[in-house]
Amino acid sequence: MSKIDLSKLYEVAQNHSLATTNAHPHSSDDGNVVGVHNGIIENYQEQREKLIKKGYSFTSQTDTEVAIKLIDYYYKKYNLGPTDAISRAMVRIRGSYALCIMFKDYPGEIYCARKDSPMIIGISNGESYVASDVPAILKYTRSVYYIGNMQIARLQKGEVTFFNIDSEEIQLPLTEIKWDAESAEKGGYKHFMLKEIHEQPKVVRDTINSVLKDNIVHFDSFNLTDEEIKEIDTVYIIACGSAYHVGVAIQYVIESLTSLSVRVELASEFRYREMKLRQNSLVIVISQSGETADTLAALRMSKDRGIKTLGIVNVVGSSIAREADNVFYTLAGPEISVATTKAYSCQLVAGYLLALQFAKSRSEITDEKYTELLEAIKTIPDKIEKILVDKERLQWYSTKLVNITDSFFIGRGIDYAIGMEGSLKLKEISYIHSEAYAAGELKHGPISLIEDGTVVISVVTQDKLVEKTISNMVEVKSRGAKVMAVTTAGKYFLEDTAEFVCYVPAIENLFAGSLSVVPLQLLSYYVSIGKGFDVDKPRNLAKSVTVE
Repeated sequence: MSKIDLSKLYEVAQNHSLATTNAHPHSSDDGNVVGVHNGIIENYQEQREKLIKKGYSFTSQTDTEVAIKLIDYYYKKYNLGPTDAISRAMVRIRGSYALCIMFKDYPGEIYCARKDSPMIIGISNGESYVASDVPAILKYTRSVYYIGNMQIARLQKGEVTFFNIDSEEIQLPLTEIKWDAESAEKGGYKHFMLKEIHEQPKVVRDTINSVLKDNIVHFDSFNLTDEEIKEIDTVYIIACGSAYHVGVAIQYVIESLTSLSVRVELASEFRYREMKLRQNSLVIVISQSGETADTLAALRMSKDRGIKTLGIVNVVGSSIAREADNVFYTLAGPEISVATTKAYSCQLVAGYLLALQFAKSRSEITDEKYTELLEAIKTIPDKIEKILVDKERLQWYSTKLVNITDSFFIGRGIDYAIGMEGSLKLKEISYIHSEAYAAGELKHGPISLIEDGTVVISVVTQDKLVEKTISNMVEVKSRGAKVMAVTTAGKYFLEDTAEFVCYVPAIENLFAGSLSVVPLQLLSYYVSIGKGFDVDKPRNLAKSVTVE
């Protein structure tokens, strides 16, 4: 939310012809307090029952309405000011929230409160803004405050005052966002997703160059010394969604280059596991926004257990960036489309660079091999550009997939990790049911679903696994499947098995995922367009998942 029209918000809150019953904003019974909320209040039923006993009535089923009326209760019962009333309510609310509150008695002011859910506050030219993420306010300002957990802010015209949970005034630093407003606009592309796919060469190159000096990788922002890296015996990679798929791919790379044991965990599962973390370990958390609720909780749990942590994030000043012991900033810039593309690619190359540096610090690769692999990484941006030049064939093939209802992605090793991401892209923006399987698992159940016309998309870039994967392609084709393959240049024999083959430039096998994922992004985009859907805003999804 940015630059709120106060009178309009009051009007909407009290006029149900303008807003459905459960939609924000919500107000107190007399309309004295109005607010909106992002997050989940876990004990709202308990608080709701208490408020009903105090004479409050409820028109919605939302937890937000409970928060607003709880603030109103303390405001009136104890004759408190806004910050005191909000702080009293915050102490009694369990869960995560970013609240924006207005009081009729205090016109021209917005009060904000935060716990775990993201919130930023901008200021510029006598105006103040509040939003959950940087891109929302980039066209207005690049000067922002990151309000901390259990803190309150009062926004007035061109002025922001911060308070702690005890309503004591505090000072927060003003941060200058380096992204420019133009980078958050479509720039002539029909959709943000297509623009962001085409930005990948630049942002991947920027991310590589951010740590490259004199042809050597330098992580100046890390507190990890070579000696500490040598002592690590286990790496836990924790993430959600596409970031989790990055972790799966990175796992193969780290294990190939080092003797480290690597485990990749879904943050939403990890935080509730009774896992005994090894003390000589490193936890790597990956999140574009740096505010993903489950990933942030996993980070905090790891720190509480005394484990070293490293965050791969895209947003400076985000919660993970502030709380992780070490941070690797990807330079993807603002990513507007809900379906990630360029942030994913930047996270992937960040993982390569980390793996390479781990191997060097632990003396597990020679200087010659280090240089060879680094040179291969540096070619990725140019090779992505070549893929984007030849996208018309993919656009043509996508027309064959518009009317399908099911699809499968298969691959082995790194190719399986990329298939997971390709499958997610297709399902989240085209609403086609899609699943990814390790190709060797087909006979353990999934092959029973293959019938005439079933689409199977195979990723085949790992030289040692080509024959094995081809055998799986033959299996599904013999059962009536239509097979597409994404592979590296030179593997033309795949045309004997697949009805359509997309070639990407040849590259070191460990880094092939950075190239093979691009056709899958484009394919998903064109299928969604062909079905007439809103590519940038798929139903039921949010850009930053800030609740469990």
